[in-house]
Parts: sequence; structure tokens; C-alpha cells
Amino acid sequence: MSVSKWLGATLGWSFGGPIGAILGFALGSVVDGLSNGGIKVGSDGPFSAPSQTRTKSGDFEVSLLVLAAIVIKADGKSDKRELDFVRAQFVGMYGKDRANHAFKLFKNISQQENIPVRDVCMQIRQMMDHPSRLQLLHFLFGIAKADGNVSADEVEVINEISNYLGIRALDFESIKAMFYNSSDNAYKILEIDKTATNDQIKKAYRTMAKKYHPDKVLHLGEEHQKGAEEKFRQVQDAYDQLQKERGFI
Repeated sequence: MSVSKWLGATLGWSFGGPIGAILGFALGSVVDGLSNGGIKVGSDGPFSAPSQTRTKSGDFEVSLLVLAAIVIKADGKSDKRELDFVRAQFVGMYGKDRANHAFKLFKNISQQENIPVRDVCMQIRQMMDHPSRLQLLHFLFGIAKADGNVSADEVEVINEISNYLGIRALDFESIKAMFYNSSDNAYKILEIDKTATNDQIKKAYRTMAKKYHPDKVLHLGEEHQKGAEEKFRQVQDAYDQLQKERGFI
């Protein structure tokens, strides 16, 4: 499958706006003659691509590529372990053939200077549902942690992205806590503090389990269920830890 056919078959709204312009530059030319009668990559108007009621897998994929490129360059260097993490994640989600196309595109995107972070995030925020945006955030922290350490620069950039994506500070801290080891991580993951009662912990667990349930991103396809299941498992682990520490059932 050629890159053009792959893009035409999997993308919807990300053909337009700032993401479309980034794609066009990464491919080296305007992509036309694709599905739906010749959609073109460009930046005409705020978002020239047709709006989708639900984000397609390809739109999520390209959003990951662009945001991952921003995060990887946050600390001023491109670590091989982070690049290997991105490649491994894409192979696991999409299979080798599709992942190869994605990674080639990713490398071209990474070479671009001054990617407009705010504009890209505002396009994603407008077109992508909240559970999918949370999944993006989880993936970005995974990239940052791939070299064994989430640097302050990476946290700052991911926090900036999170704010532009319209993700609450509590949700940001919850997902961030999944990638650190500290005594209060279980509380942060459940979005409560250490003064919470046992009943409040139980209520928080039910709320977070519902928020991070893998079914929330079923529309993205089976390829994205693994990441969603990881978030859900960490919520369960946080609750189990507090149950054990406090001795409640």
C-alpha cells in the first residue's frame, strides 16, 4: 500500500487545518486524488476537512505523530529509546506495514521547525472527543518515559499540550502519576487527596473507572484498546493499593 492510499483510507478531518499543512510539508507535496473525490492537504480556512462525528483511527494516528514529534524535541535532543518506543507502539497497534508508513511520516514531521503547538492542539480539541484526547496524553507520557526519565522540559511541553487540548489539571495529574513512583500516586490517579475517606475513595474509583474504561475509545478501533486498558488497569491498581493500605473492602 502506498503512503497516499494509506492516508486516503484512514484520514478524515486531519487533512485540513494546521495538521493538514504539516502533513503536506512532511510528504513533500500536496496530496490529492485521494478518497472521497480528491481531498487535498492544505490549510484553507480554519479546518478545511469535513467534520467527523467520531474521530477515525487515522486522525488519531496522525495527531499522535505530530504531538509525539513535539514532545520528543522538548528536551533539545532526540533519544533513540524514545524513537524506538514510538516505532514499537505503532507496530503493536497497526502492524508492521502501516507502522512503517507512519514512522516515515513521523520522521519527516520531526524535522520540521516551529510546529504550531497551539494551532495543532486547537484543531484536535475541536474535532476529537475527550476520551480520545486523554488517550493521546497517556501516549505522550509513555514516549517521555521511554528513556527512563520524564524530564522537566517534557512535562512542561505535555502540560502545555494538555491545556490547549482542554484537559483538566486533575486529569493531567492523574495520567502523569501513572508514570511516576511516589507515595501519593494512588491518590493522584484517583484524583483525590490523602484526606479522602474510604467512601470517597470508593466513589472516586467508580468515577475514574468509568472515565478510563476502554469502551470509551472503541470507535478508534481495536488497535487503541491496549493503551486504554493500561490506563484502566492503573486505576484498578491504585484502588487495590489503597484498599490494602487502609484495610477496607
